[in-house]
Amino acid sequence: MKFIHIADVHLGAVPDSNMPWAKERQNEIWESFKNIIAVCNEEKADLLLIAGDLFHKQPLVRELKEVNYLFSTLETARVVLMAGNHDYIGARSNYPGFKWNERVHMFLSDSLESVNFPDINTTVYGLSYFSRDIEESMYDNIDISSTEYPHTDINTLNINSKSRNEQVINILLAHGGDEKNIPINRKKLLGHGFDYIALGHIHKPEIISNRMAYSGSLEPLDKNETGQRGYIIGEVTEGGTNSTEIRFVSSSHREYKSIEINADQDMTNSALADRVKDEIRKQGKDNIYQIFIRGFRDENIHFDKEAIYPLGYIIDVIDESVPDYDFDALYRENADNMIGMFIKRINESENQDEINRKALYYGIEALLGAKE
Repeated sequence: MKFIHIADVHLGAVPDSNMPWAKERQNEIWESFKNIIAVCNEEKADLLLIAGDLFHKQPLVRELKEVNYLFSTLETARVVLMAGNHDYIGARSNYPGFKWNERVHMFLSDSLESVNFPDINTTVYGLSYFSRDIEESMYDNIDISSTEYPHTDINTLNINSKSRNEQVINILLAHGGDEKNIPINRKKLLGHGFDYIALGHIHKPEIISNRMAYSGSLEPLDKNETGQRGYIIGEVTEGGTNSTEIRFVSSSHREYKSIEINADQDMTNSALADRVKDEIRKQGKDNIYQIFIRGFRDENIHFDKEAIYPLGYIIDVIDESVPDYDFDALYRENADNMIGMFIKRINESENQDEINRKALYYGIEALLGAKE
């Protein structure tokens, strides 16, 4: 049984909303989701598992219709999804009354239920969020041998069910992992015996074991979400003991990255711009960057941060460089004033560490500015 696992798509989100490329990023989230539909068809996947937060907020009917159409283009995969903490099923949610395509099953309960797919000998368990925060550990005491959970046989779309004696494949959709959003005890959850646990909520992908993983978000959603983003593809092979193999596939349109430029006394504004352009060429022109300028610059040079932004998709320019002063000469020139007193006090301090060194540079810069 082959599956694709995604989560935290956040359709409708507008990353970098104050930047010129915001609309482009909003559209890319939709394009990444459409790509998953194409991947399911190419891979002839049996299931598309969506572990919460398909939408960034409770979806409009027109958004549900758009997604439902995309689901209808699936050739082999059936969809199982749950509402997460962002698109939770609130009082005005459009989820409960929406008629999904026959390929789709959505968990519409805040307690565990299951859906069975006889033709692939698979049962998927899950629940949905009915509020933004759930502080209870909902997955700690699951017993998949129990028959107490509400159970549905999904329409098999005229695929002939097979008579199997092998152990049923059991999968869990789960969304959470922090104190406000269903705390998860990973060791305990792995011990429940699921063949695969498709996790959502944490945007950074993480393969915890072959039987449990966070797929992460399809696209990075803010500058702190560095690194690759994409989906999990997996396959469960049946036998005396079912065997699961999974791998992460990077598929996002772009990544958030940082570039660190170490300045020296010879660096000018033009040289800084060339260094930034070179790094962007190396790391990818479509990625979104934070630029950090560090090191010791010529005391007469002030870097023009505004000239850096047009060089690419640059969200921040942080200048942490300091002027490389000749403190001996400064002290001789200012021995009888506040600047000289400041240099003497810092130099006589017992703690000659990096913090004191920076304090000396920043302090002198401020005092010289005041003197001017």
